[in-house]
Amino acid sequence: MRLSIPLGFSILGVAFVAGCIDMGQVTVNTTAKVLTRAQPSLKMESDYELAARAIPGTLKTVEGFWVVNPSNEKLVAILTEGYCQYGIGFVEDEWEQATLEKDFDRAQYHSTRATKMFIRCLNYALRSLGRGWQEDLFAEGEDAQTRQDKRIASAPSSKRTPLMWAALALGAAVNQNKDNMEMIPYAATAKAMLLKVLEIDAKHPQRDPVLAAMPHVALGLVYTAVSPTLGGDPKKAEEHFKKALELTQDRFLLARVHYAKRVGVATQNRQLYRDNLLKVLQTDPAIWPEQRLANEIAHRRARRYLKMEKELF
Repeated sequence: MRLSIPLGFSILGVAFVAGCIDMGQVTVNTTAKVLTRAQPSLKMESDYELAARAIPGTLKTVEGFWVVNPSNEKLVAILTEGYCQYGIGFVEDEWEQATLEKDFDRAQYHSTRATKMFIRCLNYALRSLGRGWQEDLFAEGEDAQTRQDKRIASAPSSKRTPLMWAALALGAAVNQNKDNMEMIPYAATAKAMLLKVLEIDAKHPQRDPVLAAMPHVALGLVYTAVSPTLGGDPKKAEEHFKKALELTQDRFLLARVHYAKRVGVATQNRQLYRDNLLKVLQTDPAIWPEQRLANEIAHRRARRYLKMEKELF
């Protein structure tokens, strides 16, 4: 028996289904897949200025797609990494340059901007981590520390990367606000989150060498953020920086720049400082094409730090 459907009913049915589908969200979901595949192109950029001008517009475009479909995890992941990388690689660079030039108004302006970038990164990372994270990480009251510890300890391996970005963002925000006593305790929170990331990595090693190295670089920065009398530990920092270099086969030049700057200054080892910065400049940024932009940033900072040598030692 052949079933016949009236043409009018068929058209109405299609119209009804189409009306139930948000075509904007369908388009965004497709676009998100393309953006994820295209993401490496920026990391391969050799022109620092071009990247500096391109990234803000790109981020706002992606954020516009996210507004259309806030549940798209790929867009949240791109925005999380994007705002952290832009804050660290570009806005902090402007802050550092202004500080070096003793233009304190401009330095404060870029410090505030950097903090805003890190908070955006943190907020997107917390969305990926799920409900309860923000409340427990920033809890107040007698059980605040217990809630924070339990939340971090319970992080599953599937949330490893957003946990890393959240820790990096929080630590970077603290670093930009060392004169704010309300922010200082969160340095310990960022450290605990990074140690949890390494705990996860020990059981589930990262295939991406940069993702594997980044928690070590971040811990190196954490251990040299304050003097030993206040809890800093240059020796542990050195261990983490060297581990990052090992994981990336000494191709991730930013790790060596941070090692030179942070450990060299903390231990007042001028030879370590100078030798490592010169080694960075003697290494072609193209040694790792997939991380060309990060290596260009490393060269930029190595040149700057060499000019600061007399002031630091």
